[in-house]
Amino acid sequence: MTIYWRKSSRSGSATDEACVELAALPEGVGVRDSKDPEGGRLVVDRAQLGSLLQTIKDGALNQA
Repeated sequence: MTIYWRKSSRSGSATDEACVELAALPEGVGVRDSKDPEGGRLVVDRAQLGSLLQTIKDGALNQA
């Protein structure tokens, strides 16, 4: 199976230090650091990732 990683649209330029990539995997969604593609990856359930993204969009994780 070929895994297609795509860079987050929220990632900045090529020199941005905070870039992530996502990939659809049979077991969920893969998340990895685009600056270290051979490093580790986190695999999360699709529903849990959706919930996390909504929490971020809602600003619930913003520091006061």
